[in-house]
Amino acid sequence: MKISRYSAALLSAIILAGAASANTGTPLPAGDEALAARAIHEVRMYPYYDIFDDVNIRVENGTVHLTGDVTQPVKKLSLGKMIARIPGVTAVNNDLRVLPLSWYDDQLRLQVAGAVYRDPFLARFSMGTQRPIHILVRNGHVTLEGVVRTDAQKQVAGMRANASMSLGAVTNHLRVEQPSKSN
Repeated sequence: MKISRYSAALLSAIILAGAASANTGTPLPAGDEALAARAIHEVRMYPYYDIFDDVNIRVENGTVHLTGDVTQPVKKLSLGKMIARIPGVTAVNNDLRVLPLSWYDDQLRLQVAGAVYRDPFLARFSMGTQRPIHILVRNGHVTLEGVVRTDAQKQVAGMRANASMSLGAVTNHLRVEQPSKSN
């Protein structure tokens, strides 16, 4: 499977070292790094993981910590069980939040996704199964998560998402792979 630059940036962004290793500068143990890569692969291969979910993975001494948001309770359960079956995983701390089950939020997800992914400037992101911009909706509040290549792509995604909504504003948490250099 070929991994694009955007996918590689997303993968590196969600492989987080444990709190202790982050504070001490100690590198992530090779076993934890391999577990994190395998867990990321499993999440990406989960057939119901889509642009309306955002799962983050951290591995610490064989324990996999899942955080983020999913749209269905069954996704939280399935992902936790799937990760627990990976050889070498000693425990799973499943802190995934289930977004509210709401017809209004579902409609808003589709509306924002259409506005973002139909924009000609962002159209390249609509190809393939793993799209880099994730749209999270909680009680009518929209948050963009994921990784884009440039500051301009982040700004356009935020503007398109905002313009698609009649009420409320969008929180743009997109990370930029190649931020512009300020002078």
